Amino acid sequence: MRCGLAVLLLAALAACAPLPSGQGRGASWQPSPNFDQRRPNFVVLHQTTNDTVARAMVTLTDPQRRVSAHYLIGRDGAVMQLVDEAARAWHAGESWWGGLTDLNSASIGIELDNTGAEEFADAQIVALLSLLDELRTRYRLPAANILGHGDIAPTRKVDPSRLFPWQRLAAHGFGLWCDTPPAVAPAGFDAVLGLQALGYDTTAPAAARAAFRRHFRGSDADGELAPDDQALLHCLLQRKALREAPQSD
Repeated sequence: MRCGLAVLLLAALAACAPLPSGQGRGASWQPSPNFDQRRPNFVVLHQTTNDTVARAMVTLTDPQRRVSAHYLIGRDGAVMQLVDEAARAWHAGESWWGGLTDLNSASIGIELDNTGAEEFADAQIVALLSLLDELRTRYRLPAANILGHGDIAPTRKVDPSRLFPWQRLAAHGFGLWCDTPPAVAPAGFDAVLGLQALGYDTTAPAAARAAFRRHFRGSDADGELAPDDQALLHCLLQRKALREAPQSD
């Protein structure tokens, strides 16, 4: 009987205990088992614009710079983790994708050591594909949610550069791609609305067009989308719709 009373007393004391420091001032701590960690839904890829991974590491760990990423991958394929995946790294900054304005809180940031004017090393891409496979398995990431920094911040960022092998990633199921788009988009197709439907912020149309071409054409041009660009955009929207359609059992 005494043991039973002791257990009840301890439970009552635990329920009335204060919350951990800094949380819910004035509230009593009544823990529930019904929770889990926040689950990232995007991966955002970056390039460091550095000559060496050591210089990139200095930038990404400098408290004065206030910039970080979850992972840094060197040219030799070495993978370094800088921030726990459950934590919010400071890599996306002011961003927008499909109406979401805080990509830092919803994504894993991966930095690739690259100057922005060079091809991405094969060992680096192999390591990236392996890491993406881990993340996809761990968080059930949609294929369309592998993005570049330039996609989510087109007026500020241009990384990864037009030299990044998006097609190679798509071949492994990471990101959207259309190898054989139709010759023309349907009559009346609105390219601006199409870019917005894909996810781009179109408040600065030229920047959105440039980001789209950099990702899917390997070009930095920002002019109006030509018929073949529009056809590609329409094809990508169809692929996205198929990926997002509910699957029957």
